[in-house]
Amino acid sequence: MSSALTPLTPMRIIYAALGWCAVGLAIAGVLLPGLPATIFVIAASFCFARSSPRFERWLRNNRWLGPPLRRFAATGGMPRSAKRAALTAMWTAVLLSAALLAPAHWRLSLFIVGMGAVGTLSIVFGVRTVPEQADVSPV
Repeated sequence: MSSALTPLTPMRIIYAALGWCAVGLAIAGVLLPGLPATIFVIAASFCFARSSPRFERWLRNNRWLGPPLRRFAATGGMPRSAKRAALTAMWTAVLLSAALLAPAHWRLSLFIVGMGAVGTLSIVFGVRTVPEQADVSPV
């Protein structure tokens, strides 16, 4: 076995599966207005960096998903419009989930809203805001 090959571990499989789920959501974000693609592309890149360099390379060079990822890598942040779209989509999902779960599990609904607050703080204060159009060429 070559030293270039890394062993297939359960964590690599989990990261790869999460990465592909994030890619699916990113593709939906490209097609659906209001659903952000950038944050899911970044999540997919994070997962692929821990599971498959080949998938990460594919993502970075992808015609539709690569530009937001390269822009994030180059600038270290997200434009205000992307943050706004991410927060809108996140809170839509948070509130819908909490409302649907409230009758059966009100504590879980409260937990979901709390996690939404943590996510909001992470996006608002943890991710740098950059100018709207930072053009980044393919890597």
